Amino acid sequence: MESRLEAVESRLAFQEDWLETLDQLLRDQAGEGERTRQLIALLRERLVEQRQAIDDLGGDTPSAEDERPPHY
Repeated sequence: MESRLEAVESRLAFQEDWLETLDQLLRDQAGEGERTRQLIALLRERLVEQRQAIDDLGGDTPSAEDERPPHY
């Protein structure tokens, strides 16, 4: 009986450690996802600024190749 109790306690300790590891990984991924979203927003903003600068300099209008494909 004593060995079974020790085995259950050991498994519980292992599972608690594993859950903490998974929880930390999930928090890290959430932070990385937020940083990625911020970077994408910044890149979009910069692209708009560059397009505006080109237009202000009298640049050509975007060609069909420069437009976003219909499946987006």
